[in-house]
Formats: sequence, C-alpha cells, structure tokens
Amino acid sequence: MSIRTWGMSEQVRSYLLSVSLREHDALQRLRAETKPMRWGGMQISAEQGQLMALLVQLLGARRTFEVGTFTGYSALVVALALPPDGRVVACDVSEEWTSIGKRYWQEAGVADKIDLRIGPGLDTLDAMIKGGETGSYDFAFVDADKNNYDGYYERALVLLRKGGLVAFDNVLWGGKVLDETKTDEDTVALRALNRKLHADERVSLSMLPVGDGLTLAMKR
Repeated sequence: MSIRTWGMSEQVRSYLLSVSLREHDALQRLRAETKPMRWGGMQISAEQGQLMALLVQLLGARRTFEVGTFTGYSALVVALALPPDGRVVACDVSEEWTSIGKRYWQEAGVADKIDLRIGPGLDTLDAMIKGGETGSYDFAFVDADKNNYDGYYERALVLLRKGGLVAFDNVLWGGKVLDETKTDEDTVALRALNRKLHADERVSLSMLPVGDGLTLAMKR
C-alpha cells in the first residue's frame, strides 16, 4: 500500500486531488486515523481508492473480494461503489487492524456489504473455490504478503468471471523492482509476478503508476 502516488510531486498531487478527489466523509476520517499509525504507510492512496471505485462501477460489479484489508479503507471504498446487493469478501489475518475498519463500515452504512474473513488468504480463497464459487466474482484487489502474490493471482483467475478484473498493489515497490541488487523475498516475488503477468495470455494487462504501482489484469 502507499498513502500517495510514488514519484509524483506534491504540487502535482495536490492539484490532482483538488480537482478530482470525491471522498466520502467516512473514508476521509478512516484515512486520517490510519495515517499516523506505525504501519499507516500501508494504506492505499485516496486517488487509488477513487480509481478502484470507478473500475468497480464500470464493471457493473456485484461480487468482489480483496486479500489484505488492513484498517479497511479499500474494502470501504469498494463497498460504497457497489449497488445495494453488492458484496466484498475481505480477507485478512489481523483482528486488530480490521476492527478499526469495522467502525467506519458501520458509520458509512455498508457493514452488511462486507464479509470479513480472518485467516490466511490462500486458505480463504481455496475454501471459496471448494465452495463452488468458481467464475462468480467481478473484481479482486490484492494487497497482502508479496511472496504469495502468485498464489493469489492463480486463485483469482479461478474465482473471476470472464471479463473480471484483478488489481495488484505495490507492483513498483518504491522503485525496488527496478534495482537488481535488491534481492529480498518481497522484491523478488514482485519482480517475478510482473514478468509473469507481462507474458500471460490469459489476461489483458495494464500497469499504472498510481500509488505504489497498480497492475490491472482482466481475465480473457
């Protein structure tokens, strides 16, 4: 996650937000509460959230899931964009962080749209597949442990319908993916995913310099 778009000057970002951002009050307050926290930098940027909301609306999405909920901003922004019968399956391992989001989901009137599932993301997605949900989701957002991104990707392709979209956060990783001297597990995993997606004919693809890098992959 990234609270601002990487590589963009503060002057340009301020202008962008001043003429583009439309942010629900609950989103504003959740972002403000999260920012000063120890891991507050993991929250997605407001401009990324708005893009995701627009994508959900363009897709006509009703069924969505995310892997990596943190304090709940991404789940809230998607839930607000969904129709009344829309649902977000929010997968995370932390009761502590997600408890913050729950308050804002309730205040925004969308708590009934968000199905929070605590546990390892791969296990949750496997259970969804075993439960017969193959090909039934419209949109997925992945922003969790980077070494499992490939596993999340393969499961997302199973769960998404044809024409469904999966969005991966942090694909630029603060520029580390460009530096071949960076060989930590997370950077290596992101580099590998980026190369895999580029060559994967199962999807149509676009990598955007939004937030910390956002890749959109549409299932063909």
